[in-house]
Amino acid sequence: MATTAKRVKDAKKPKFKSRQHNRCQICGRPRAFLRKFGVCRLCFRGLALKGEIPGVVKSSW
Repeated sequence: MATTAKRVKDAKKPKFKSRQHNRCQICGRPRAFLRKFGVCRLCFRGLALKGEIPGVVKSSW
């Protein structure tokens, strides 16, 4: 999703702390980031379906 240039730019330490932006560790997506897991909602859903995140189960009713 994110270009290599944007990933590298966000990896550098910003001049001011408020300029820091969280990115998904897998795809680099800047939005819908889950701090607890360090991934975006799309990657989180995929990992949860595969059972790779301990303690997370897909709900169905």
